[in-house]
Amino acid sequence: MMIYALQLIRKKVRFVHKKVDICVVGAGPAGALLSLLLVKKGLSVVLVERTNTLAKAFRGEHLNEVGERILKHHDLFERVEEFGLLRMETLEYCERGKVIKTITPDKQIGHLGIHVPQAHLLQAIFEQAEMHEKFDCLLNTTVKDLVADERGHFTAVKAVQNGVDVHVEANMIIGADGRYSTVRKKAAIDTTVHSHGYDVLWAKIQAPSAWKPSIKMTLIDGMQISLFTQALGFIQIGWNIEKGSFPALRKQPFEPFIAKFITAFPELEGSVRASIRSWQDFMPLDVFSSTSEQWAKNGVVLIGDAVHTMTPTGAFGLNAALEDADILASLLDFEKIGHINFNICATTRKKEMAKLQAVQREKEQSFADHFVVYQ
Repeated sequence: MMIYALQLIRKKVRFVHKKVDICVVGAGPAGALLSLLLVKKGLSVVLVERTNTLAKAFRGEHLNEVGERILKHHDLFERVEEFGLLRMETLEYCERGKVIKTITPDKQIGHLGIHVPQAHLLQAIFEQAEMHEKFDCLLNTTVKDLVADERGHFTAVKAVQNGVDVHVEANMIIGADGRYSTVRKKAAIDTTVHSHGYDVLWAKIQAPSAWKPSIKMTLIDGMQISLFTQALGFIQIGWNIEKGSFPALRKQPFEPFIAKFITAFPELEGSVRASIRSWQDFMPLDVFSSTSEQWAKNGVVLIGDAVHTMTPTGAFGLNAALEDADILASLLDFEKIGHINFNICATTRKKEMAKLQAVQREKEQSFADHFVVYQ
């Protein structure tokens, strides 16, 4: 897997200035896809990413039919498949180590989700983007502020790369920088945060040799446990815990906790024992959803989790973000920059995101119903 190198900046350089049509902040799937689609239309783009590699850890890696359609439409899916992906064949609800309900795919869709490692997805996108001279990516670059003119219109991004000040002047700034978006904060765009009453502990284990591509669900102490088979021979565990409980939980003995999981999935004991030995082998996720009434303000536009943070339920986040990028790219060209009322354009999209977030809440609240007749 190719890792994209950092730009080399000589020590004597103390300031870097770039001027482009679009500055995209955040090189996750949405920001990367948007950048590619815009340079294909002839717009110049600088993509700013705070990490020093595009192969960073990522949790939301499941495509549904929406994400699949978008990647196929832009001739990316086949290349991603060459790098490696995995189609889910079943969704199973398990109780006391036994499967009590099995769901299979709609024949027209052919899967219950596709696991795509983020590194594979970004590799496919960047292969195409780097073929265009008007594309530039600044890794290890942290946004510090936005620059506004006398009208309050945002005209540039101030950032730092390897200790060097970077000034990216742009006709439009896109915030694709996630749930804690710096662009959203610096543009003073309000967001409303909704608690869902739980957090998630993530872990990854090796899949046994006979393990089939599947999603498995169970209840432990009334809390949801989800297993997602991954490409490259892994299983991702998502273990719901009560909101804010991890600091207290990790002070308790670890063995009784992990023993409950092994009781639920005894066939995974070897893999669990090999990979999850202490609380440190879990990565906690602060779960919340959020919505912003404004999707655009004075030359700044937000997409993905920056404007509608999703919970892990239903694996909607990645697909919704890709669709944001796809729709926004379809609206932009040389003539339209600066002349589109994005808040009007976002009206339909906001309604769609509200529906998805409502579906997430319903799924979370009704999850235990799958097991009622078996208790």
